[in-house]
Amino acid sequence: MKISQVIGPRTSEVVEIPDPIPREDEVLVEVVSSGVCASDLGPWLGHSPSAAPLRLGHEMVGRVVAVGSKARWWVPGDLVTGLGGHGFATLAVMDADAVLPVPPGVEPAHALGEPVACLEEALSRTGMRAGDRVAVVGLGFMGLSLVQLVRRHLPGLLVGVDPTPTRRDRALALGCDLAFAPGQIPERYRTATGRESEARLDLVIEATGVTPGLTTAGSLVRPFGTLCVVGYHHSGDALMDLELWYKAVTVVNGFCPDRTRTMAAMREALGLVAQRRFHYEPLITHHFGLEQVDEAFAAMLEAGDDFVKAVVVP
Repeated sequence: MKISQVIGPRTSEVVEIPDPIPREDEVLVEVVSSGVCASDLGPWLGHSPSAAPLRLGHEMVGRVVAVGSKARWWVPGDLVTGLGGHGFATLAVMDADAVLPVPPGVEPAHALGEPVACLEEALSRTGMRAGDRVAVVGLGFMGLSLVQLVRRHLPGLLVGVDPTPTRRDRALALGCDLAFAPGQIPERYRTATGRESEARLDLVIEATGVTPGLTTAGSLVRPFGTLCVVGYHHSGDALMDLELWYKAVTVVNGFCPDRTRTMAAMREALGLVAQRRFHYEPLITHHFGLEQVDEAFAAMLEAGDDFVKAVVVP
């Protein structure tokens, strides 16, 4: 099999290694598509050449080619997605209880289970109700996915916030009622303290991964509202405004460390994909081969107007 591995800053190589053999509770899959995730960007940028090679890729869709003795409910030929690792490769092993079938008729690159499951799980803990006024701050891949997931809950108002005009246009096309640049948000949607009566947004979801995005999101939440932080704040300290405390805002951590909850959310999310209520098609904008992993990360880092998300297709 072939696998891409990071050997230094911004530098990957493709090597040949023996085909893995699944353990009794695993399946071996031929990787069909693997998403490029922002959580892997830091390791790709800063990997030390003196360290062991680093193998990335955890958003996989694959076709089962072999199963372990205790994973007989899967058979060769099944197209699956789920939780895994080392997905920038031609073959990968995955836990048999951490994969689900890809909905029939859906292109593999449009059925990545892991990223949408993480977002659906986070949203499930916000207490969102029909009629709530909601904002999504940051309209990259995660934010545009959240716009779709929120829309099905029938919000009373759905606002997108992002500095990039093309991202705001995409958000409007996917269901936002309004979209603003951070510096152009009307004052009626902002609230500096819990004493102001104009606070109108019940739920604000931060999907930027940077402190200015957190600041913008926090300024929009009404007193006793909810702020959900799903942006990937991968290292160091993320500063949050203590005005949230004075407004009695509930802060929901968007990260889920529990695989059972994530798999339950994945089942729900793949159901939405099957029902055409969640669409990856406008989000997967770039495809790269296994030899082009560095180009895929560079495209994500540059994040041009035409970029939302990349996948690696071995």
